Amino acid sequence: MKYIDEFRDGGVARRIAAQIAAEVRPDRRYHFMEFCGGHTHAISRYGLTDLLPENVRMIHGPGCPVCVLPIGRVDLAIQLALERKVTLATYGDVLRVPASNGLSLLKAKARGGRIAMIYSAADALEMARKNPAQDVVFFAIGFETTTPPTALVIKQAAAEGLRNFGVVCNHVLTPAAIGNILESPEVRKLGTVPLDGFIGPAHVSTIIGSQPYEFFAEEYRKPVVIAGFEPLDVMQAVLMLVRQINEGRCEVENEFTRAVNRDGNLKAQALCAEVFELRKSFEWRGLGEVPYSALAIRAEFAAWDAETKFALDTRKVADNKACECGAILRGLKHPRDCKIFGTVCTPENPVGSCMVSSEGACAAHYSYGRYKEIPIRAAA
Repeated sequence: MKYIDEFRDGGVARRIAAQIAAEVRPDRRYHFMEFCGGHTHAISRYGLTDLLPENVRMIHGPGCPVCVLPIGRVDLAIQLALERKVTLATYGDVLRVPASNGLSLLKAKARGGRIAMIYSAADALEMARKNPAQDVVFFAIGFETTTPPTALVIKQAAAEGLRNFGVVCNHVLTPAAIGNILESPEVRKLGTVPLDGFIGPAHVSTIIGSQPYEFFAEEYRKPVVIAGFEPLDVMQAVLMLVRQINEGRCEVENEFTRAVNRDGNLKAQALCAEVFELRKSFEWRGLGEVPYSALAIRAEFAAWDAETKFALDTRKVADNKACECGAILRGLKHPRDCKIFGTVCTPENPVGSCMVSSEGACAAHYSYGRYKEIPIRAAA
């Protein structure tokens, strides 16, 4: 397939791997965090760690919006469906996130909740149009990539006067999470998670551009390379990071030039700024409360803010004690370090959020990585 196969060429990957091996310094280790689950998935699916030298380590970051969604927000959605009797619409992965009392949105649906899986924000708005007597709430989730479509449907609902439509906004911001990781004791004080640089997210950067990452390069002295999600994108980004480290540079470089520029999508940014404002704080699963890391609906659109309309209050809920998702999301642990990985917790029966989404670190390792760690017994 044109423009896809070109970025999955094994021969080219091996040549880039050879270049990385030739340029890494044998007297040091390189630790790079891929923030986005799309990169984690590519690394696991295509076995990229097998191509990298032993002293180049990839550290999984927060991954995807589903992975960092706290239990309390899922409980909020279940409350809307079961107690407030609204029709709740959201994306498929969200339905399977474990919540309190052994529930999930999928299980709440089995109990009679009006819960619908949708493919776009526009689907939720259309449900409200077709059912004017029924409250329809879109449980919106995503990094900056999916924020503009949510802003658009709120504006459309306001223009049409659709008072039976509402949104629970769970949109979170990537740069704030990167800053939180860099300020964490594990990175800044204890050094238990050494980070030399970041592979910056692809789709997010098409919206916000490369400029927001310049702060991390300048203030924290951490290079960032924005990369696409194909295997050659990731390999090239690793090579670019190695070269920056070796040369003592800390810059933002853009490998994904076919889709990302410095300024991003200005029209989408303006739309989001019109509809949303910053929350003072928001809970991220695994990271805790992160200041100014999420969006709330502006007062001008309060009539379509389901949190205001239904006077909702989010409770903090602790993760399952057996689950290591919080540590995995911070780069402290690998999925293999979780005692219930692959046994109690599987994609078919997820206990933690990292196993729900295909972009989650646990799901990616379960699908592609765990087989490589099975010892091969010698023939008798």
